Amino acid sequence: MDIREQMVEMGKRAKAAARRLSAASGKAKRDALLILADLLEAESPAIAEANKLDLDAAAERGLDKARVQRLTISDKVLKSMVNGCREVAAMADPVGEIESMVKRPNGMLVGRMRVPLGVVAMIYESRPNATVDAGILCLKAGNAVILRGGSEAFHSNKCLAELMHTALERAGLPRDAVQVPPTTDRAAVTELLKLEEYIDVVIPRGGEGLIRAVTSQATMPVLKHYKGVCQIFADASCDIDKAVPIIENAKMQYPSGCNAVECLLIHEDVAGALLPRVAAAMGPKGVQFRACPRSLPLLGEFARPAVDADWGYEFLDLILAVRVVRDLDEAMDYIAAHGSNHTESILSEDYANCMRFIREVDASLVVANATTRFNDGAQLGLGAEIGISTSKLHAYGPMGIKELTSAKFVLLGEGQIRE
Repeated sequence: MDIREQMVEMGKRAKAAARRLSAASGKAKRDALLILADLLEAESPAIAEANKLDLDAAAERGLDKARVQRLTISDKVLKSMVNGCREVAAMADPVGEIESMVKRPNGMLVGRMRVPLGVVAMIYESRPNATVDAGILCLKAGNAVILRGGSEAFHSNKCLAELMHTALERAGLPRDAVQVPPTTDRAAVTELLKLEEYIDVVIPRGGEGLIRAVTSQATMPVLKHYKGVCQIFADASCDIDKAVPIIENAKMQYPSGCNAVECLLIHEDVAGALLPRVAAAMGPKGVQFRACPRSLPLLGEFARPAVDADWGYEFLDLILAVRVVRDLDEAMDYIAAHGSNHTESILSEDYANCMRFIREVDASLVVANATTRFNDGAQLGLGAEIGISTSKLHAYGPMGIKELTSAKFVLLGEGQIRE
């Protein structure tokens, strides 16, 4: 069976599984998630062994530090996956929920019922924990899912998928509800993207090249989870004592996160007071600043001149571009030109400027006086998420369980006819 035939067969099985899963009870889905949590704990040595195969191969290939960090299943990452299974299991099941029931003048009741999307294809890079995150969220929302992770995580993803199959079968659910292509050949992705007959939506999550490739080739709708080129604008009225720890947290807490800040825009009136403190707080901890000519002398030994490629670049590392701007308008113009519609933040004590920034800046999350790191489903009170959508259609921002469903209209009558 060639790759085309393999992917068609996978699509057929996913479609059949999705139909069964859409009618599955909330208890069965909850049981599968709790079983998976126990399996992840019990099989941690096998997971570590599979992950080591990927890490060894990554070292041989010379993968950069950020990608290796994303690839690693540490004890902390594994615990997070286990906790995620149990948290999602405890969440309300959205499938079948009826919203906004309205009584029409003729007595009919009209409402909307939450339904699964159907078959989801998830195409992503590194991050084997995304395999579990996507699998459990799609399961809870009643969707079958085909998970195509990066080739660098092949062994880890295969191991995790096998555990999900075991959990599904023990709960009486179809194992084909979660599938991982059995090959690292990129042709598998090309063939998957042709299967609009079987796949209802594709979600690419990764770098610019991946997003563009999927968007250009897909024959089904695409929900883009684009790169995170996030900015913080420090306005003239910002509170410097608040601003320094916010900027430090946004860059340093998790530099390879898609919601880490990549560029600091700073009002010219506050640059002289704020930038030396930013340099003193972050430079000794390993942050390198890529600075515009006006900010370069204010950042001292920790800075080097920025080049054109630094503006709008997702570093995913302890590197921060810094640019002095004239005012709020110039900051918003920069964001419109270089941002990725992910997360943007303003630090300002001027209420009118904050509200204008929130209203006019186009991003899935716009923040006033807080870190960009809060663009996360759990942090926003939404629970676990499959990723952060930078597409405005269907979902914009963190995609949790509800965003993995759609809504159909439901009409309850008592014999009414149209006149």
